[in-house]
Amino acid sequence: MKIKPFRGVRPRIELADRVASPPYDVLDTDEARQMAEGSFYSFLHIIRPEIDLPPETDPYNETVYKKGAENFNRYRKEHILIQDDTPSFYIYRQTMGNHIQTGIVALASIEEYDRNIIKKT
Repeated sequence: MKIKPFRGVRPRIELADRVASPPYDVLDTDEARQMAEGSFYSFLHIIRPEIDLPPETDPYNETVYKKGAENFNRYRKEHILIQDDTPSFYIYRQTMGNHIQTGIVALASIEEYDRNIIKKT
């Protein structure tokens, strides 16, 4: 299997707990809006950008995607999110109740993914 390190984009260490958010698909728009209220740094402004638009905005409207890009670019410009200087492999651990999942984040071959060499979950 072909995998490679990459230069990740991540929050500055001192902001990590303020940027962290649940995955986009575990909160609906109203829940995301409520959770991010008053939280300028929440990653929900990037992954659920409709929360920064009027409530009647269709979450699949092009303006939502543009707002997400705008928010991402602002986080980069204001150094809320930074890009690592050197390519790395990233190890993560998620815990939910008694279940613990550990994994690696890396660049992978699309060809191997398409040929089912890389496991899809």
